[in-house]
Amino acid sequence: MFKHKYPVSYFRNFIFGVEDSLVSTVGLLSGIAVAGMSKEDIFLTGIVLIFVEAFSMGAGSFIAESSADEFTTGKEKVTLKNIFSGLVMFISYFISGFIPLSSYLFLPVGQALYYSILFSTIALFVLGLVGAKISKGNLLLNGIRVVVIGGIAIILGLIVGTFASTI
Repeated sequence: MFKHKYPVSYFRNFIFGVEDSLVSTVGLLSGIAVAGMSKEDIFLTGIVLIFVEAFSMGAGSFIAESSADEFTTGKEKVTLKNIFSGLVMFISYFISGFIPLSSYLFLPVGQALYYSILFSTIALFVLGLVGAKISKGNLLLNGIRVVVIGGIAIILGLIVGTFASTI
């Protein structure tokens, strides 16, 4: 059996944190940008989303890992592994959220929307490559898979934002 130096939960939480942050943040920002919100409102919404969701995802990861350990061992015990898993989720979500948000700090909304989607799509592809490299999977297929799945969420954000702005 193949032994890992670090628990699988660290890898899982890193991939999940980065992917969820990129997809959630760019989906929300794209939706509200096409709905016609101001640059300042878009940026504020993005900041609030990143902080709240990073904490929520980190806490959720800690609770899920602890619950899984309690289920398998029958013992209620906080472990350093579970705390670190939550931190991996928090940090990966927090940092990644600024990739789609950063363009709204420097560019007008129309251009920022384009670059936010572009940067997020590139980051999703790189995440797929990193995940494949670590897990020894197919680099290209994994990169494309992550982009397609993330792209669906981006498109959904654009559709909802466009539709909601007409109401």
